[in-house]
Amino acid sequence: MSQFLQAAAYGVVQGGLLGLVAVGFSLVWGVMNVVNFSHGALAVTGAYVAWVLNVRFGLDPFLAIPVVAIALFAFGYVVQRGLINLVINAPIFLTLLLTFGLNLVILNGLQLLFKADDRTIDTSYASQSFAIGAVNVPYGRLAACFLALGITVALALLMSRTRLGHAIGATGMDRGAARLMGIRARHIYAVTFGIAAALAGVAGTMIATVGSFNPTTTPGQLTLDAFVISVLGGLGNMYGALVGGLVLGIAESLGGLLLTGTWVNAIAMAVLIVTLIIRPSGLIGKALYSGRVEV
Repeated sequence: MSQFLQAAAYGVVQGGLLGLVAVGFSLVWGVMNVVNFSHGALAVTGAYVAWVLNVRFGLDPFLAIPVVAIALFAFGYVVQRGLINLVINAPIFLTLLLTFGLNLVILNGLQLLFKADDRTIDTSYASQSFAIGAVNVPYGRLAACFLALGITVALALLMSRTRLGHAIGATGMDRGAARLMGIRARHIYAVTFGIAAALAGVAGTMIATVGSFNPTTTPGQLTLDAFVISVLGGLGNMYGALVGGLVLGIAESLGGLLLTGTWVNAIAMAVLIVTLIIRPSGLIGKALYSGRVEV
C-alpha cells in the first residue's frame, strides 16, 4: 500500500511538470495549427541557459526563470516571424518538416556547444524531501508542480482577461475575421509562438533542477510527452494540458510498479488510445471549444 501511495504522489508532482512542458505545445497547435516538433529542443535550450547561469554566475534556477523566459520568447518570436510564418498557409506536412528541421538544427548546435553528456543543476533542496506518513515528496518536484499550476492559471487569465489573449483566441478561431477587426495576425502568431517557447524554456529549467538532461534523448521524449498530453487534454486548452499531464504522470508512475524498462513508455500511448476512443476531443477539450463558439 505504501508503494502505491508513493507512486501516486510521485505521479502527481511529475504530472504537473509534464503539464508545464505541454501547455505551450498545445497553445501553438490549437491557435496556429502547427505541430511543433522543435518544442522539446526549445525546452532543452532553456535547460542549458539555466545551467550556464547557474555554473557561471551561481544563479538559482528559480531566479533564472525570468531570464530564460525572456531569452526563449525572443528566440521564438524571431523564428516564427522570420521562418515558420513563411509556410503558415502551407499543408500541415510542410510545417511538420520545417519544425523537425528546426529541431535538428537546435539539437546539433547544442551538441556542438555542450557535447552529449548528461547535465543537471545541483541545488541544496532538489534532492531533499518531506514525509507525509509513509510518502516522501521531493521539494524540487513539488515546487515545479506548483509553478506549473501557477503558470497555467496565469496563462488562462491572460487568454480570457486581456486584449492580447482575446486577439490570440480570435486569430485561432478565424484569422480572416480577426484581420478585418484590425488584428495583425503575423504579429499575434509570433507572440503565440514566443509565449510557447518561453513556457518550454521554463519547463526545461525545472527539468534540469529535478533531473538530468542532454541534447540527444531528452528533446524527443519531451516532444512525445507534449504531443500525447495535448491530445489527452484538448488542443489549445491550458487547463487540459495540466489535466493531461497529471493523468499521464500518474499512469506512468503507477504503471512503473508493474512494468519495467521501456514498457513504461508504452503506457503513454495506451492512455492516449483509450482516451481517443472514449473522448476524441480530449478530456476537457469539447467543453472549452463549445464555450469559445458561443462567445
